[in-house]
Amino acid sequence: MGTIRVENIRVYAYHGCLKEETKTGSDYRVDLEVKADLLTSAKSDDLMDTVDYVFLNKIIKEEMAIASKLLETVAKRILDRIFSEDNMVKKATVWVSKINPPIGGDVEAVTIKMTDRRKK
Repeated sequence: MGTIRVENIRVYAYHGCLKEETKTGSDYRVDLEVKADLLTSAKSDDLMDTVDYVFLNKIIKEEMAIASKLLETVAKRILDRIFSEDNMVKKATVWVSKINPPIGGDVEAVTIKMTDRRKK
């Protein structure tokens, strides 16, 4: 088993429970870690034998573009798509962070983390 991480994906999106958040949007950071068997690709040197991180980045950008009230909803959609569209991924963890959230204080970010495993 090996690990692929795609870190610090920066996107501008329109998530939140407040009307202002869905109108003006804000900055987000997404980090992703997937576990897969990387031994075959290590031997073959062929992109078809591994999890393509360009593909992972595309899923994240597409799901972040769909406005949601909760970051948990976005994270779940990201995980669901990864497992439905790439059979090599055995486990995935996603962190979704809202930068400078409007919560009445000097807060750098609020982050949710979700992990899921492939169902047998």
